[in-house]
Amino acid sequence: MQTIQWTKLLRLGVAAVVACAGLHARAASQAPVAAENGMVVSAQHLATQIGVNVLKRGGNAIDAAVAVGYALAVVYPAAGNLGGGGFMTVQLADGRKTFLDFREKAPLAARADMYVGKDGKVVPGLSTVGHLAVAVPGTVSGLERAREQYGTMKRGALLAPAIALAERGFVLEQGDVDMLATATAAFAADPASAAIFLNKGAPFAVGQKLVQKDLARTLKAIARHGSDGFYRGPVGNAIVVSSQTGRGLITQQDLDDYRTRELLPIECSYRGFRVISAPPPSSGGVVLCEMLNILEGYPLKELGYRSAQGVHYQIEAMRHAYVDRNNYLGDPDFVKNPLDRLLDKGYAAKIRGVIDPQKAGVSSDIKPGVAPHEGSNTTHYSIIDQWGNAVAVTYTLNDWFGAKVTAAGTGVLLNNEMDDFTSLVGVPNMYGLVQGEANAIAPGKRPLSSMSPTIVTKDGQPVLVLGTPGGSRIVTAVLHGILNVVDYGMNVQEAVDAPRFHQQWLPDVTNVEVFALSPDTRKILVDMGHKLGDPQPANHVAAIIVGAPSLGGKPVGSNRFYGANDPRRNTGLALGY
Repeated sequence: MQTIQWTKLLRLGVAAVVACAGLHARAASQAPVAAENGMVVSAQHLATQIGVNVLKRGGNAIDAAVAVGYALAVVYPAAGNLGGGGFMTVQLADGRKTFLDFREKAPLAARADMYVGKDGKVVPGLSTVGHLAVAVPGTVSGLERAREQYGTMKRGALLAPAIALAERGFVLEQGDVDMLATATAAFAADPASAAIFLNKGAPFAVGQKLVQKDLARTLKAIARHGSDGFYRGPVGNAIVVSSQTGRGLITQQDLDDYRTRELLPIECSYRGFRVISAPPPSSGGVVLCEMLNILEGYPLKELGYRSAQGVHYQIEAMRHAYVDRNNYLGDPDFVKNPLDRLLDKGYAAKIRGVIDPQKAGVSSDIKPGVAPHEGSNTTHYSIIDQWGNAVAVTYTLNDWFGAKVTAAGTGVLLNNEMDDFTSLVGVPNMYGLVQGEANAIAPGKRPLSSMSPTIVTKDGQPVLVLGTPGGSRIVTAVLHGILNVVDYGMNVQEAVDAPRFHQQWLPDVTNVEVFALSPDTRKILVDMGHKLGDPQPANHVAAIIVGAPSLGGKPVGSNRFYGANDPRRNTGLALGY
């Protein structure tokens, strides 16, 4: 473990040297992976290879996204899933854009105060561990909707690789073992999980095989019957029985009622580029566009990468955008989201007007009702095919391994997505987000998310596909990716490698990765009033640039696609053909 951690630190240090030293140090960051006909970047190398094989067989990016989604449920069980949910942002080769919302839903028996004890306080653990924390899963519905609407290949062909990996097992590498090791105690506490994710009661070791026979049977049922193979029949019944046995709320009616929603993406412009991202119930696209609108008014390139002034403006843009995220946004079936106001460039100008260029904002003073604000673990993969269809998918169990429980007999790890609701106004969730009434629990409601699968276009054509896991830090990681390529001219691998920082309004601290800021810059920011804290757990950004390794750069040979896998986690892969 120590060797791996030092390797990660060294890689991040290299990224910082690259970012700060300019052109003379470009060789210090690995070159982006280049390909001529298509590119897949995911957090697990076997899933990436499956996606590329689909593209090689003539499938489009949506076909590959479906195959990768099912494969990650097998080989990346910490976040890849059948028992969770997520979002898919799509731009088709003909220019059509769409967004699939397969976010989990609160069960019909859910109540706004279901995690509040008799003392009026949130009961620790109720919304994060065990069956009461589980929301109705949406992943299978979402993947099937995507394939039926926009794919070209048969369901069985796309599920076959995942079935084979589950049935025959796959050899665990160090990154896989490290991930499983984070939940050893939790697996031991749940017999259904222990039977799969522990090796005779002990943690798995490198070189051993993880075999998931129950999950293979579930995947076969989906291959035969589509969504009905998961939500109904033996699998659906097993999910309900497991929930009831574990004092959860999911019923067969909850499973029967689940539907994927197709929505219009959030769109905005930034320095001549078009940004296409996730609408509510994700906060991602709104917060991303609000931050970009604010920052468009500052000369970030001229101020310089990681200059104290540039960092100050970015932190303040994050702070103000997260005020709006945490207070106004929610499931559009339950809440009127003020999108016109939040996405308006005039509103961004008002925010710039209250940002002091020389002084950090105080989060407790920036809140709804104070002008200009009115009163109110996860994984990602990016894919593009030879025709120009681009897909960005972020899906999740919420925490690593979700609620730490498996639906007995199915091999399906279940989410703890109920924690993403507001359990009690003013009380932070597991990501420290302090949220409002707009995100209160209600039957059939989808919790607010930060997932931000994003596609950036120029003249109608995709030029950047990216996204990341990381809870509340998702949106700021995507923001850094866009700023790094648009404002600072980095190639896609440099943009992904570069150390990041994150501010979310409350708590009033900016988390800073190692090597993100020089000591001199830190001192200037602290003197301005910024509270700088330790880094949070690493994101895994998956990004693709189209045309050249950097925006406006020169192609390498006949290659059109350039992929970057984040070095912060050692399981992923960027691969094309």
